[in-house]
Amino acid sequence: MAAALLAVDPTGLGGAVLRAPHGAARDAWLARLRGLLPAGAPWRRLPPNAPDDRLIGGIDLAATLATGRLRLERGALPDADGGVVVIPMAERLTQAAAGRYAAVLDTAEVTLERDGATARWPASLAVVALDESAGEDERVPPSLTDRLALHLPLDPGSAMGPGPDESGVAAARAALGEVRASDEVLLALCEASLAFGIGSPRAPTLALRTARAAAALDGRRDVVEADVVLAARLVLAPRATSLPAAPEEAPPPPAEEPGDADGGPPKDGSDLSEIVVAAMRAALPAGLLATLASALRGRASAADGRSGAPVKDGQRGRVLGARPGPLRAGSRIALIETLRSAAPWQTIRRRASGDHARPVLIRAEDIRLRRHEARSGTTTLFAVDASGSSALHRLAEAKGAIELLLGDCYARRDRVALVAFRGTEASTLLPPTQAPARARRCLAAMPGGGATPLASAIDMARALADAERRQGRQPLLVLVTDARPNVARDGRTGREAGEADALSAAALLRAAGVSTLMVDTAPRPHAYGRALAGALGARYVPLPQADAAALSTVVAAARSA
Repeated sequence: MAAALLAVDPTGLGGAVLRAPHGAARDAWLARLRGLLPAGAPWRRLPPNAPDDRLIGGIDLAATLATGRLRLERGALPDADGGVVVIPMAERLTQAAAGRYAAVLDTAEVTLERDGATARWPASLAVVALDESAGEDERVPPSLTDRLALHLPLDPGSAMGPGPDESGVAAARAALGEVRASDEVLLALCEASLAFGIGSPRAPTLALRTARAAAALDGRRDVVEADVVLAARLVLAPRATSLPAAPEEAPPPPAEEPGDADGGPPKDGSDLSEIVVAAMRAALPAGLLATLASALRGRASAADGRSGAPVKDGQRGRVLGARPGPLRAGSRIALIETLRSAAPWQTIRRRASGDHARPVLIRAEDIRLRRHEARSGTTTLFAVDASGSSALHRLAEAKGAIELLLGDCYARRDRVALVAFRGTEASTLLPPTQAPARARRCLAAMPGGGATPLASAIDMARALADAERRQGRQPLLVLVTDARPNVARDGRTGREAGEADALSAAALLRAAGVSTLMVDTAPRPHAYGRALAGALGARYVPLPQADAAALSTVVAAARSA
């Protein structure tokens, strides 16, 4: 049914996010959609890393050099005008690439302004983003999914059921402009969006378009309750981020007056809203809300690849494009972009120089250099309080959390380090490593007991973070402590000196710009713990009853943010 709805109003619905691995079920869904589109409708399949000149267009280098005049060529998006663009592995789209598609969906045209050329082409199309991500930490960028009406999880083992045929879809497409929806329908969709925590104003609009397409497919000219319920399930339910509040018990209805028993007015907007909310609640898959909350918590850049800050203009990584600049040692010339820059000037240069022997005349200002962006890795630095009576169970929790994170860090090419502090000093038990076996050996031998030299631990963590930054990696410090320091930097014992030095060390760490998560494991979190987190500029998480799984979850969320 979803494929038929999209075929009825491709540009109105914007497209679909199809979450499914490569397989027969996904291919069958795409084949059905393509078969229901108008004859001759363009169908383009574009990789997630397609460059701008492939998407938008640019200078036709061969034609420009042959004629001596600027010639432009259209990209794949204007070529797909009136059709559908399919993006496999869409979870790998960068924010910039998603923005290109979003702009086309918003304006139904492509604007080319580059290399001294300006052009506009119509590009009224739909996008099918194939989400092949295996985990919850990868998602298609929200800037694109917000504009795609249908979000469809597809079971690889499912079979396609019967649906409308091509003639039925064509008739619905022709009659779509005559389908009407009442104000109560729009009100019900808006209220359902608010009830389920959907903040985007596009969601109820896309749901309304879906309801109109459903009515057209059923041969009706008015949107009815069944159309609204279907639209809510397909468009609104996958976007839900919270459950609606339980409704208050309504007072009993007044006794019916004589003569009122023969029917009554149709359902008003409030009744329809309740029906839509109930339908959405029933349509929510198990665990969907937790999944969406995790995705919204900090994966704005999930599609940009693994964690770490972008490092631009290096010699490795994804090619961002080209920029003008002088040639230096290690620079890499973007040949095509350089020729494009030089092409419009060939006739003038030949006349000025009289040089007709060389095929292309290149000047220094034509040189374009490649721009690269690589993702720096992330190093998670655990600084764990191994002091006193709390050492045994706190160390067990830290060990368990690191064990849970090691596999994930190894897959992401991230590193883990461990600093333990007790007695009069802190020590690096596990230097930054990607080796799981080495990490496990160090964890097994971690000692415990003694006083709390918190200032020394923060200083040591800052030194490790600086070393990781010099190697091009982004450090994240996870400080696990009950925030009761009693040892100063110089080894003197005493609560007052220990707390003062810890705050001083925290200020230095914050000035160094190290991202920090402070997990307060005190049975009763106290004011000094919050003050220390403020001095660190850290996210403060009190977990008095933390276990390994809870600690691992908190750290993973902080790394993703």
